[in-house]
Parts: sequence; structure tokens; C-alpha cells
Amino acid sequence: MKLLVALTFLLAFIGVLFPYGSVWGAIDFSDAAYPELATSGRALAMGNAYIAKVDDSAAAFYNPAGLGTVRGAHFHLSNLHLEVNKDWIDLGTGGSVTSAFSNFNKGFEVEGTRQLLADNPGSFSHSRFHFAPNFTARFISLGYLYSNQTRAAFGSQDNAQFEYAKRTDSGPYLALNVSLFGGILKLGATGIYLTRREIFGESDINTPLNLEDTDFKKGTAFLVTTGAKFTIPVYGLPTFALKMSNSTSKEFSPSDGGAGAPGKVRQSIDVGFSLTPQIGKTTRIHWEINYKDSNNKHTDVPSARKLGLGLEFDFRRIFFIRFGYGDGFGSGGIGIRTRKLEFDLSTYAVDTTNSSFRGEEDRRFLISISSGW
Repeated sequence: MKLLVALTFLLAFIGVLFPYGSVWGAIDFSDAAYPELATSGRALAMGNAYIAKVDDSAAAFYNPAGLGTVRGAHFHLSNLHLEVNKDWIDLGTGGSVTSAFSNFNKGFEVEGTRQLLADNPGSFSHSRFHFAPNFTARFISLGYLYSNQTRAAFGSQDNAQFEYAKRTDSGPYLALNVSLFGGILKLGATGIYLTRREIFGESDINTPLNLEDTDFKKGTAFLVTTGAKFTIPVYGLPTFALKMSNSTSKEFSPSDGGAGAPGKVRQSIDVGFSLTPQIGKTTRIHWEINYKDSNNKHTDVPSARKLGLGLEFDFRRIFFIRFGYGDGFGSGGIGIRTRKLEFDLSTYAVDTTNSSFRGEEDRRFLISISSGW
């Protein structure tokens, strides 16, 4: 808990460095431009354009074909990801030091967020915390995912309702990869036995919200993610990539004591292209473009919002500077990578509207830390 508090105050500090617009829109989980069960701080800094480059433990969720380019073997004991938006920082760290500590805890729960939003109409709160301890080596990744997301909003108009959404995902996963023709073609698949618990709703902002376990939709499903990478062995290593979510088109089986099964994970297909030229003895540059949901399973999201662009400067494979463009907004970040520690500090933004392009910006900040050996 002390670590999370310290990280949140660091996020609050960097939050003042980035501009942001007023945030108001529909409460939903952005599955069209961000379909991954577990996001990567490195990828989000690059506009979430990462399916061609991915060469670390995130390959299990971004493109399992990327396991074929993992260097060495890594056992990640604490693979932590903490992400909040600008409004959450204002709500969760405002006031006195003692109240800030209390507000920090409230920001991860629906009822606590209602209390924070009651005095702050026009605010949209987003938080995501996940950890995925894993063993990852070339051709294989084995781990366990726990992810918790909470979103809520309270409009400034008369008679506005408190709108909220909460999703918890958990389950073990295994990803495998095979390389063909000397590594030119790589194929991979990830299977996860996922347990999902989620709720979407609205209520009066001044009425305490007592959610029961039976109010949540709950279910389990064995979801498969498949991917491929084709790399041409010439200067710049031009790479074409493809990734399919929920490849076997599975639906959640409802769990006992719930309000039914969660909605089906859509079978969307992402495509990408990248170039990674070496521009010095120890410096590389990576360019990537992704188009999410190329088969248009998310018909309510405009095509322009599904485009992701990423740029990464790699210095000695230790220090990284990243820029990107995704969902209509800019992103960026820095990263440090050693044998025992991976650290990413990133910012990105999403559009909270359903139909317009660059409608309402929700600026987010995140820290990812992975340690092990």
C-alpha cells in the first residue's frame, strides 16, 4: 500500500505537466482501440501500437507471436501496473495529507468514488490496477492475471445521475510461440481461463450505494488470442503483424449467484506494420502503425479512432523515449529496462464519446514496474 501511495503522488506531480480537456462521456471500457486484457505502459506511450514490436511478457496479450523475439528468460515476481486519469488525481490527492490518504483508497471503489464525485460535478474518474506475475522466455510465457478497473462520472447538468462501471478480471494463462523459416514467420497463441466480474449502472449521487455480489454479472471463459508476425530480413526489419482476440469466439458461462453472464469479448482483428532501423552503434529507432478492429466488430467506434502510431528511441536496450498517437490524442513516456527491473512512466488519452472523433479527452497517467530475475 505504501508503494501505491508513493506512485500515485508521483503521478499527481507529472499530471500538471500535461494539458487536458474537460472530460464527460459515456461510461464504458474502451475495447475497440484498447482490446487487451492487460495493457502495457510501453505500448500505451506509443499510442498502443505494439503488435509488431512486442518482445516482452506483454506479448501474451498484445501478440503471442512476439514471444519469438524475447531475449533471455525472465521471472517477473511483481509485474505491477497503476493507472489513473487527471480527474482521479485531483479527487484522490486533494485536501489535507490525512484526507488524501483516505481518498486514495476510495478512488478504487464505486461507493468511495461516489463520495468523491458528489462535491465535484462534471468529473470523470478512471483507475486501473493490475498485476501479472509470470515466467517469460523465448517461445513461452506462463503467468496469472489480476486486473481491477473502476470508472465513474457525475455530470454538471441539472438532475445528473452518478454513472459507474467496475470490472475485475483474473485467471491463469499460457502463451506459446513457434518460429518458422529461420524466424521470418512467427506464430503464437495465448489461452487464459478468465473469470470476469463486472457491473454498469447509475444512481442518485446523494444516495449511498450498497452493491451486493448478486448485482454483478459474473462468468468464466477460456479465451484464446492468436497472432502472427512476418519479418523481412533486410535493413530496418520491416515487419507485418496480425492479432485476433477471442479467436475461438467463446462466450462467458454465467457463475452462480450473479446477475447473468458478462458480455462476449468481440473477435476483433488488429493489423500492424513496423520498421526498426539501427541509427548508431548502440541506438535503434522503432516506427509502428496499427489499425485496431480491422474487421469492424465495434461498429459504434469511428475508423479514425482505431488508428495507432508509435515511435520509440532505444539507447543500449536500457533507456527508452517514446511518443505515440492513439484514439485521436497524443501519448508519450520513458522507460528503463535492466535484467532485474523494468520501469515505465507514460501518459496517453482516450476519447470518452461514442461517435465523434476527438470529442472529449480523458488524459491518463501510469506507472508500470516489473522486478525479478
